[in-house]
Amino acid sequence: MTLLGGMDIGGTKCAVTLGRVKEQGMELLVRQSFPTPPTPEETLAALMDTMERLLAEKHSEEPLQAIGISCGGPLNSRSGIVLSPPNLPGWDRIDCVTPVRERFGVPVGLQNDANACALAEWKWGAGKGCSNMVFLTFGTGMGAGLILNGQLYAGTNDMAGEVGHIRLADDGPLGYGKAGSFEGFCSGGGIALLAKDRAKAAIEEGNPPSFCAAASELDDVTAQTVGEAAQHGDPLALEIYREVGRRLGQGLAILVDLLNPERIVIGSIYGRQLSILEPIVKDYLEREALSINRKACQVVPAGLGEIVGDVASLSVAAAMLG
Repeated sequence: MTLLGGMDIGGTKCAVTLGRVKEQGMELLVRQSFPTPPTPEETLAALMDTMERLLAEKHSEEPLQAIGISCGGPLNSRSGIVLSPPNLPGWDRIDCVTPVRERFGVPVGLQNDANACALAEWKWGAGKGCSNMVFLTFGTGMGAGLILNGQLYAGTNDMAGEVGHIRLADDGPLGYGKAGSFEGFCSGGGIALLAKDRAKAAIEEGNPPSFCAAASELDDVTAQTVGEAAQHGDPLALEIYREVGRRLGQGLAILVDLLNPERIVIGSIYGRQLSILEPIVKDYLEREALSINRKACQVVPAGLGEIVGDVASLSVAAAMLG
C-alpha cells in the first residue's frame, strides 16, 4: 500500500487530502479544506502546514511517497509553475512544486484540475481500462481532460482540453469570456446566468418560477436551486435544463467525431441531473454524431461521483511514481 498526499488549489477554497493506493483503487483517508488565503505565499504555507499536521495526527508511522497538486490553469506542469489563472489573482508565475518538494522530500507533480480529474477517473473511476477517454468537469466551469492512446494528452503548452471556449451559438450565456460558449451553456455559472435571464422575463410576465418568486431574488439563483426545482417539476427549470442538455449533446457530438473516444465521463452537474440530461444527450448524439463513432463511445457520469475532485490531486501524486 502506498500513502499519497494531495493539494487542491481553488479560487475560493483549498483542500489537502491523504489517500492510500490499494489493489481495488484509491482509499481516501482524510480531507481538510479551508478558504483560499489572499496571497500565493500564504496559500502554499497553509497547504504545507495542513499536510504536515494531518500526517502527524493520522499517519506518523507511514512514509509519504509523493504529493500531487491540482490547480486551475493555465499552468506549466513540466516546470511546476502556475501562470495567472483567472480565478487566482496574484498567481503570476508561481512555482508551487519546489517549496513542497523541499519541505517533504518526496516527488511532487502539478496538473490542471481537469487533467487531474481525468487521471483519477481513468485510474479508479468510470474510465478504468480505457485507452481513449474524455473527462468533462461540468462544474463551476467546463473543461476537459484527455486520455489518448493510453496516456494523458496535455498539448503543446498544457492547454489541450479547453472545450469550454468552443462557441456553440451566436448568442447565449457568457462563459470563458465568450457568449454562447460551451462553458456558457454547460457550467454552474452559465446555468445560473441562463436561469436569471429566463426568470427575469417570467417574473415580468407575471409567471414567476418556483426557484425565484421575485426580482429581488434573482441574485440568489444558482445552478443548484434551478436543478432542485427541475427535479420537482418546475416548468421553467425543466426548460432550462433541457436547453443545457441540448447544448451538452451538441458539444459531445463534436468531441465524439473529433477524438473518437471509447468513453466520455462527465462530472458534477451531469450526475446530479442525470435523469433529465441523459435522454436529451443520447437523442442529440443519435442525430448529430457519426453513427460508427457514436456506437463506439459510452457517455457516463463520473464513477467517483462527488469525490472525484478530492481524489484528483492524489491521482497526480500516483502518476509521479509511474
